[in-house]
Amino acid sequence: MKRRALWASAPLAALGALLLAPGVANAQGEFNIEDVAGSLDVTWIIVATVLVMFMQAGFAFLEIGFSRGKNAGSGVAKILANFSIASIAWWAVGFAIAFGGDGLIAGDSGFFFSHAQEVAGTPALGDQAAFMLFQFMFCAVSLAIVWGTTLERIKFSAYVIYAVVFAAVIYPLGAHWIFGGGFLSEIGNGVQDFAGSTVVHLVGATGALAALLLLGPRKGKYGPDGKPRAIPGHSMPLVGLGVLILWLGWFGFNAGSTLGVADNRFAEVALVTQLGAAGGVIAASLVAWLKDKTLDVGVAGNGAIAGLVAITAPSGYIEFWAAPIIGAVGGVIVVYGVYAIDKKLDDPVGALSAHGLAGVWGTLACGLFTSPRLAEYNGIGDPGLFYSGSFEQLGVQAVGVAAAFTAVFILSMLTFGAIKATIGLRVTDDEEDAGLDITSHGMYGYPEQFIPAAEFGAGSTGPAAPDYASKGVGSPQTVSAMTAEVTS
Repeated sequence: MKRRALWASAPLAALGALLLAPGVANAQGEFNIEDVAGSLDVTWIIVATVLVMFMQAGFAFLEIGFSRGKNAGSGVAKILANFSIASIAWWAVGFAIAFGGDGLIAGDSGFFFSHAQEVAGTPALGDQAAFMLFQFMFCAVSLAIVWGTTLERIKFSAYVIYAVVFAAVIYPLGAHWIFGGGFLSEIGNGVQDFAGSTVVHLVGATGALAALLLLGPRKGKYGPDGKPRAIPGHSMPLVGLGVLILWLGWFGFNAGSTLGVADNRFAEVALVTQLGAAGGVIAASLVAWLKDKTLDVGVAGNGAIAGLVAITAPSGYIEFWAAPIIGAVGGVIVVYGVYAIDKKLDDPVGALSAHGLAGVWGTLACGLFTSPRLAEYNGIGDPGLFYSGSFEQLGVQAVGVAAAFTAVFILSMLTFGAIKATIGLRVTDDEEDAGLDITSHGMYGYPEQFIPAAEFGAGSTGPAAPDYASKGVGSPQTVSAMTAEVTS
C-alpha cells in the first residue's frame, strides 16, 4: 500500500513543482491552470522531440552495420551532414510550406521562422517553436530513410543537394497535404495518418526508390546469370543496436504526435506502438524460420521496423487488439518484400520494403481498423471497414497513398536526374572498390583493418616501440606509397 501511495502521489508532486516554478502565474500573481497545462504540453513535445532525434543514431548504427567495413565511417559523415543541412532548409523554407497556412498545395507564411512572426495567423512563440522543432525531426527521419538504399556507391555531394531539396520542398509538400490542412485532408473526411506511415515513411522510401533506379546496384551484387548475391554487412550487433534505438525513438514519434498530455492519450498510443512492433518481430521471424529454417538477424530487425512503420499511421486511431495484427502483417510483408525486391534492385537495408511497403499497409490499415471512438476523438476521417462496413475510408486512404507516392517520385526523379546529368550521382569503380571511407573522407572507419601494422605503429615512441625508422618504415613517402597501393 505504501508503494501504491507513493506512485499515486508522484503526478501531484510534479504538478506542485510546476506550480511553484516561475512563468506559470499571470500578471496578478494568480496561478492559471491553462498556463500549467500549456507548459506540460510543451514539455512533452520537447521530450518527444529528443526521442525522435535519437532515431538518427539508430539509422546510423543500422546503416553502418549493413555496410562493409570499408564504408563504415561514411555513414557517420552522411548522418551529421544531412541532419544539419536539413535543419537550415526546414527553418528557412520547409516549415512554412508544411504548416504555414491551410492552402490546398502549400502554406504561405513562416519563412525564416522567427520569434512572434505570424505563422498561419498565430504568433510564433514557445509552443510554436516546440512544434516546429518536433516536426523537423519527422523530416529528418524521412530523409534518413532515403539513403539506406544508396549505401556504398553514391557521391557525398548528392547527399548535400538532395537534402536541401527534400527538406525545403519535397517532404514539406507531403506533410502539408495530410498534416497541414492540404488537399488530402479535404478528401472525404480526411486521410488518417496519425504519425506518418505515408507522410514520413512512404515519402522517404519513395525518394529512395528514385535514387536507386538512377544509381544502380553495387558492383558484384548480381552474377552473370542476373541472380542476386549476398553482400553481408560487417556488424549485426550494430544493426541490432540500431533497431533498438529506433524502437525507443518511436515512442516519441507516435506518442509525441498527441502534441500534449490531455486525457493521457500519449500512454495509449505508446502501448499501441509497442504491440505493433512486437507483432512485426514475431511474424517476420516466424516467416523466416518457415522459409529457411533459420532466424535471420536482419529479418528480425526489419520485422521490428516494419511493425513500427505499419503501426505509425493507425497508432492514434485503433484499439489495442488491432495493433499486433497490423504489426504482424507488416512483418510478413517485409520478409516477402525484401526477397522480391532483391531480385532486381540492390537495397542493402531493406528500406523499400520496411518503410515503403509497410508504410502503404499501415496507411491502408486505418481504413480497416479505425475505431468509431477514436475517429470522433481525432476529428479526422471515419471508422474503418471492420466497424462501419463501408469502404469509404479505405478508399480515402488509398488516394492519399497514391498522391504522395506520385508527387514524391516525380520530384525525386527530377532532382536525382539533374544531379546525375551534372556532377554525377555515383562514385567511380575504383573508388567503390577502395571504399567510401578513404576515397570520400580520407580516413578509414576501422583503420586497423586496412592500414598495415607497420604503418599504424610508426608514430609510436618509447622503449617498447619497434625501431621502424631504421627500417625506412613510417616516412611520409612510405605512407603515401602504401595509401596509394590500398586505394588503387
